Amino acid sequence: MSTFTFVDVQDVRFPTSRSLDGSDAMNPDPDYSAAYLTLRTDAPDEGTSLVFTIGRGNDVQSAAIAALAPHLVGRDVEEILADLGGMHRQLTYDSQLRWLGPEKGVMTMAIGAVVNALWDLRARRENRPLWLTLASMSPEELLDLVDLRYLEDALTREEALEILRRGAEGKAARIDALRERGVPAYTTTPGWLGYSDEKLTRLLHEARDQGFEMVKLKVGADAADDERRMRIAREVMGPGFPIAMDANQRWGTAEAIEAVRALAPHDPYWIEEPTYPDDVLAHAAIREAVEPVRVATGEQGANRVLFKQLLQAGAIDVLQADATRVAGINENLAILLLAAKFDVPVCPHAGGVGLCEMVQHISFFDAVAVAGDDERRRIEFVDHLHEHFEVPVRIERGAYMPPEQPGGGSRMHAVSVADHLFPDGPVWAGEQAAPDSAPAPALR
Repeated sequence: MSTFTFVDVQDVRFPTSRSLDGSDAMNPDPDYSAAYLTLRTDAPDEGTSLVFTIGRGNDVQSAAIAALAPHLVGRDVEEILADLGGMHRQLTYDSQLRWLGPEKGVMTMAIGAVVNALWDLRARRENRPLWLTLASMSPEELLDLVDLRYLEDALTREEALEILRRGAEGKAARIDALRERGVPAYTTTPGWLGYSDEKLTRLLHEARDQGFEMVKLKVGADAADDERRMRIAREVMGPGFPIAMDANQRWGTAEAIEAVRALAPHDPYWIEEPTYPDDVLAHAAIREAVEPVRVATGEQGANRVLFKQLLQAGAIDVLQADATRVAGINENLAILLLAAKFDVPVCPHAGGVGLCEMVQHISFFDAVAVAGDDERRRIEFVDHLHEHFEVPVRIERGAYMPPEQPGGGSRMHAVSVADHLFPDGPVWAGEQAAPDSAPAPALR
């Protein structure tokens, strides 16, 4: 028997704003950051996860995670790992935590960090990658992980169980196929808004040479720039090549419709986050107006209820799950089941530090045990910061290849964490922190 001894949260930030990596219409100077959690035990193992932020506020997110320590410290590790559905409910049903949400924002993301770290620890103890730990569970065990409260009008328990039972059929063959071919990736690396036309062109050529069969460009800051950059991308990639666009919530409804229609001659594959992420009716109106351009969203989706409404309203063509925005693996399982019920492909968001490493497990699990084979499925890829992780993503011929190492993928090298601690790590030493960027006193 082992016991949880410490909830260790560190404020880790990477200065990506110096090269404008990650820049878009709403976030012109992001510093990719991680509220980095290690759940320590009195046994020789630990669970790891992170919440992705873009700089200022990473200290707030870290403090929220640290506030959950009383739910774990001193408790039996084996008991909690044996009932991760129950632990997820304990955290999300905490009445005082719910008052801060409910089930959205910083506290929900903090809960997600704890839940994901518990899954990382369980997968490590089973000596499996997280996707395979999940795929090895029975339909009934998987369903016990899912909170169907508020979803019953769209997805009943019987329907969810039927989806999982269908997913169990042929699972072994799909695992073999996944290990052979992976899941197709698309790359956002060429498309950051702060890049020059020359850098855009060079990176587009490189993406094609590397085997990617889809790319994405950021849009929304300036209509003339958007048209020029989309024209360059279409000239480089050629007719018919999927080129997605991402507005990062920049537009209102009418503005989005006008902008997408103006760019339609360049045959965009989808428009991502065309407006405010919680505005279901606006997404539905935009989708109807810009067809056949697809509408995609989800990276800022706060909870399963929002995704339920987007699907019920026919507001999206593509659901973009995120590894750290909702309350962990358990809530993402509910979202996968909703997407399968409505036959909408899940193409996870991965534009951030550690997100590629984490979200691939969600997509691999979806491919083998929930939605199964789906040619529409893709995972976002950005070629930044993977060297800081113990198990970096593996891209071959433009596809994510499944990791076989144990865990959920979020564990960083100790030296990377130490070098990028904010504000005193070597990377940041000597730089003046903004007033709202000072780390919380209780954190290190």
